[in-house]
Parts: sequence; C-alpha cells; structure tokens
Amino acid sequence: MSETSPKLRAELEGIPTYKPGRPAAAGGPVAYKLSSNENPYPPLPGVLETVTAAAGAFNRYPDMACTELMSELAERFAVPVSHIATGTGSVGVAQQLVQSTSGPGDEVIYAWRSFEAYPIITQVSGATSVKVPLTPGDVHDLDAMADAITDRTRLIFVCNPNNPTGTAVRGAELERFLDRVPSDVLVVLDEAYKEFVRDIEVPDGVTFYRDRPNVCVLRTFSKAYGLAGLRVGFAIAHEPVAAALRKTAVPFGVSQLAQDAAVASLRAEDALLGRVGSLVMERARVVDGLRGQGWTVPDTQANFVWLRLGERTVDFAAVCERAGVVIRPFPGEGVRVTVGEAEANDIFLKAAEMFREEF
Repeated sequence: MSETSPKLRAELEGIPTYKPGRPAAAGGPVAYKLSSNENPYPPLPGVLETVTAAAGAFNRYPDMACTELMSELAERFAVPVSHIATGTGSVGVAQQLVQSTSGPGDEVIYAWRSFEAYPIITQVSGATSVKVPLTPGDVHDLDAMADAITDRTRLIFVCNPNNPTGTAVRGAELERFLDRVPSDVLVVLDEAYKEFVRDIEVPDGVTFYRDRPNVCVLRTFSKAYGLAGLRVGFAIAHEPVAAALRKTAVPFGVSQLAQDAAVASLRAEDALLGRVGSLVMERARVVDGLRGQGWTVPDTQANFVWLRLGERTVDFAAVCERAGVVIRPFPGEGVRVTVGEAEANDIFLKAAEMFREEF
C-alpha cells in the first residue's frame, strides 16, 4: 500500500481551529454556560410548535430557495427579495462572501481582535488576512482600516457590535469610513448582535446598504432569536452580491425546521422585544456590578461583556469555572462573558469579586 497521502491545498496548513464555547461541566457545581453568547431563554412563543410540526417531514428536502423566509425578510426590511440570501448562520454567509470575492493574492481586512471565524474563512479561500488592531478602547480603528486598503483588497469586515469586545462604531464615523472605501471593495457590516444595541448613535447597517452597492449587511437568528442550534442567517445586499451568495451556498443548507422556526420567530416580535429588553437590563446590572468592583469594562452593545486581563486570563476563567460558570477565555488577551440567567450572572459577579481579592 502506498504511503503517499492525497494532495491537499497548501492554504489549509496552519488554519486556526475555531474554538466553540465550552459547555457547563457535568458532575461539578451548579454550572451555567456563559461562553457562547447564546440566548438563555427557550424558543419564542409558537416556534417550538412550528418546528415540531415540521419535524414529521424531514424525510423530504427543504425548500432550497427558502421562499417563505425570504418573503418575510423582504417585507420586514422593505427590500427586494432578490437582495436577500440565506445561509447556515451568519458565519456561513460570511464564508460565502469571502468565497465570492477573494482568492489567492487578494486581501481581506478586519479588526483584531474580532470574530475568530474571520481568519479561518479567509485562509480557507486562499486570501490573505490584514488584521488591524483595535483602538486602546477596544473599538474598531476605522481610520487605520481605511489606510490599510490596497489594490489587492476585496472585502472588509466591520463587526458591529464587535465580538468579543461588545463595542460598537457610530454612524458618523462609519459613514466617513465608507466614503473612503473604493466602490469595488465589498464592506460587510456583521450585525449579529444588532437587536441588543441601545446606543441611538450606533446605526442600522441597512440604512447604508440602500444607496451603497458595495455594502452588505449580515444578520442571524442565533442570538436574540434563540435559534443557535438550527443555523440560519441571512445577508441583505444589492443583487450582484446576493446572487453570488446564492451561487456559493451549499444546496439545501438551511433545513426546513430552521426556515419554519425563523419565520415563526419573526412573527413573535413582541415576545422578542421583551426578552431582549430583559437581557439588556441584565447586561447593565452586570456592567455596573463589575465597575463597582473596580474592573474596567468597555461599553458593550451586545449580549456579553469583555474584560481585558492579559496574562491573568486563564486564571480568571478557572476561578469562574470553580464557582460554577463557564466563560470564554482568549489566552493572553481577555475573557468574554455572555449575559445569561440572573442566577448565572450573580455567580459570575461573585467570582469576579473573589478574583480581585485573591489576585
């Protein structure tokens, strides 16, 4: 038998592994998972019943065109159906965007630290990542990102609010940035956490998309809508970009259960607003609690908080886990902590206070 292995693409060498949030430990103290930015609430009213009914037909392929969901989204955002494309979560759509725009020799710009999938999907396509450091306040440095544009730049991600820092760029600075971007470079406004934004100066990316053909907006049902396990996201973009996304989509990638759950979730808007409002109130309580203990916490517009801890990051995560909450450490940098149930947030705040006393 030959010992020669199949030839694989060289671009796959050294691709960083995506690290999902760890689940709560079994057999330990009462544990809560605050590591994946999940919504702690159950599905919105009517969603579980809809999915249960649809489950009886999963021997059939789903509607590949996502017809009902596309129509619902088009009406919700007042955009043409042809300007919408769906995918397996916003990260799935993000990968399709990179595949549609960038290959060997091309560059993709994004802030760092930002969403950890960006370097993975960029390298898989064979393109080159251009990482632009955040400002000292952990916000996108849009001036530096504009300065980084070259004739090889094909796509720019702006994660707003930013994962994992929760910080957001405001409308005036985003507009100045977009004015500096060449019209043949695609700017992707990744708004996975848009529903949690309360700063009135943080814009809705759809307003920029309307008169800028090089702007694409990403949204997801994984966070505020609580459908993380069903994997459905979407993009709003002008027709050439949306058409490219449909070409690069995995056929039948969005299951019928996911489509039906997303439609039902869109129709439960009042319940959604109530739940998001509760999480925003908990977010304020957590931030105030941490700052009251002496922590420096960036203003967050997402459903999580960020603590820059440097070399103390792993120790802090260990203290939290022993207390009963699992958080998301980025070794050498900091921790991201999801705003969860009130009980989980209480445990986290106590662990943070204990850490300050001990370390």
